[in-house]
Amino acid sequence: MKTKTFNPKHFFSAVFIAVALFSLGLSSCNQSDQSKQADPVVQTVGVSPITSQEVEEAQIAWGNGIVTIGQVYSEQGDYKTIALEHIQKFYAYDLGSVLFKPTLTSQKQFRTDIDGALSYFVAGNQNYPEDHGFAIKPWSAVRWENIGTKIEGSIALAMGNYYFTPSQGGSEVKVEYSFAYIKDEAGNLKIVLHDSHLPYAPAEKH
Repeated sequence: MKTKTFNPKHFFSAVFIAVALFSLGLSSCNQSDQSKQADPVVQTVGVSPITSQEVEEAQIAWGNGIVTIGQVYSEQGDYKTIALEHIQKFYAYDLGSVLFKPTLTSQKQFRTDIDGALSYFVAGNQNYPEDHGFAIKPWSAVRWENIGTKIEGSIALAMGNYYFTPSQGGSEVKVEYSFAYIKDEAGNLKIVLHDSHLPYAPAEKH
């Protein structure tokens, strides 16, 4: 009788597949409270597989959208409407809950609905007093540095650093990110997970 050896590669592949199937195939009751488990987003069937090029194009378009929000704000235009359109275009809130952990948050870190996401980008929501409006800094450019993109079935995962250039001058701000994308019925990539952080800064030793 042969003894089966543990294969880490097969184990982690099985775990990833199980998680993907769970996220794509199940549904749960709607929860308005962010502290409760978010509804899984169901992937639309019949669309073409996601490609790495599509991910890169979606990233560039997202960055351009952030710059546009800031430009409209600087010109005293209707930047809140532009920000809402940005969220509706790039995030899958119309398909279900989105797991959004923006960069500069410490109190209400997780934004599973549009109101929370909009507040992060443009501020002005009393339910999120720590928000100062990330997109209305404003920024003049967003540069992406993908460390890796992984396509698993109908989900695309991307990880790396993106760099934000302040419009008023100064050095780029480096931020770490992990994104997950699906496609809607029209074939557009939509973000279902957005997790970003400032790089770890160890305390100085004296």
